[in-house]
Amino acid sequence: MQPDQPILIIDDNVNLAKGFALVLQRSGYRVNVAHTAEDGLRLAQADNPAAVVVDFRMPFINGAGFLYRLRASAKHANTPVLVVTAAAVTDEMRAQLAELRAELRYKPLGVEDLLAEVGALLGEAAGPRPVAESGQIATRA
Repeated sequence: MQPDQPILIIDDNVNLAKGFALVLQRSGYRVNVAHTAEDGLRLAQADNPAAVVVDFRMPFINGAGFLYRLRASAKHANTPVLVVTAAAVTDEMRAQLAELRAELRYKPLGVEDLLAEVGALLGEAAGPRPVAESGQIATRA
């Protein structure tokens, strides 16, 4: 892992976003958090994250809407993205996410799962650094 590598977390569930951010920060990542797709897009343009973790179900602009806007920017055409959701995903939604070059995982994600997924997004062969605490990151659907 490169030191201070920026990761962007976007989730309308404030507690879950804070939990994800804490886990990643304890592992050495620099993390920005947004609770709307609009704020996430602004942070992506300002900070150029190495990877993005975004909730699929959000009000106003969902994860797919965020991805279409993100991918429209040449700067973020290839930014690795992990879409997380607690909702059922249709085949059409899966195809849409594949077209947008995003990985899909289901909530809840445990600490080790989150770190492994972010490490994979960043191409970290050795895996992420261990964190002080482990366990399940709670979520509400």
